[in-house]
Amino acid sequence: MTDDVLCFIEGRAGRIRLNRPKAIHALNTGMCAAMLDVLTAWHNDPAVEIVLIDHAEGRGFCAGGDIRMIAESGAGDGSQARDFFRVEYQLNHALFTYEKPVVAFMDGITMGGGVGISQPAKYRVATENTKFAMPETGIGLFPDVGGGWYLSRLPGKMGEYLALTGHRLDGAECVALGLASHYLPADQLDDAKAHIIADPASIDATLADLSTPAPEPRIAAHREEIDRLFAADTAEGVVAALAADPGEWAAAQLATLRSKSPQSMKVSLRLVREGRAKASFAEEMRQEFAIGSRVAQSHDFIEGVRALIVDKDNAPQWKPATLEGVTEASVDAIFAPLPEGEAWTPA
Repeated sequence: MTDDVLCFIEGRAGRIRLNRPKAIHALNTGMCAAMLDVLTAWHNDPAVEIVLIDHAEGRGFCAGGDIRMIAESGAGDGSQARDFFRVEYQLNHALFTYEKPVVAFMDGITMGGGVGISQPAKYRVATENTKFAMPETGIGLFPDVGGGWYLSRLPGKMGEYLALTGHRLDGAECVALGLASHYLPADQLDDAKAHIIADPASIDATLADLSTPAPEPRIAAHREEIDRLFAADTAEGVVAALAADPGEWAAAQLATLRSKSPQSMKVSLRLVREGRAKASFAEEMRQEFAIGSRVAQSHDFIEGVRALIVDKDNAPQWKPATLEGVTEASVDAIFAPLPEGEAWTPA
């Protein structure tokens, strides 16, 4: 176990509390392993009727994974990065298939790895503080932890839009898109948790009683533009559509995409498109592990982490520097299945 995540039984609930506030509770390998172990232990424990996932303190639920470690590993043999992805994805899959109800409290920043441990939950509680995003194209990565599954199942071309731009959604927008099941004021969360811990069977009534109507989702105003401008078969086609549109919103999205890794954009778009046809979450995780194993050692990821996380100059030098420079063959190689013995399997 690790002090970075607190796992204990309270009342009739298993509690998982992320506890790395200085890192906005970013997940490391030890945290993922500890959560996976405790979920396994609670599976057949009659004392645990429900599982609650939240954060102990600080301004966000979970900012993602430990990308600095992943990049440092990727610059070497990549073994630690692969170990992290393997355990993290096993955790994501365990939550997705868990037989007892899981409640995730998406209060504050919920990005990357935080999406991976909240979206599998039956109950996903957003608040006025929620900032939900899969911003990986900005660091040369891709929306993993099941992003290819969840984003591909959003209405219209919303998945393509979120995957390519990394746009941040608020709590109301999460509810409108089905990424959150409930909207509660942040000051009601402690009450909700206390009621659920005391009487898990009444969770639906508890969350309904404490929920408030979410504000009008701002993203709704752009649904038509998203569905029209992000419909192209290729990333080049999306960019061309945005460039041809005279509107301010399209211009802003175009500027955003021009800051992203061209390789990541092509990988992310293909991930969402192929994710719609995946027959199981395990199949999605196998695909994402193969991609992650390769992208972790790619120039763009190591450079993206340097530019945005380490040196903070916000001036990544992508290679290739253009979408046209990213060949179909190079993307095919990133998506190729791993050899037997190296491929991801559930825990």
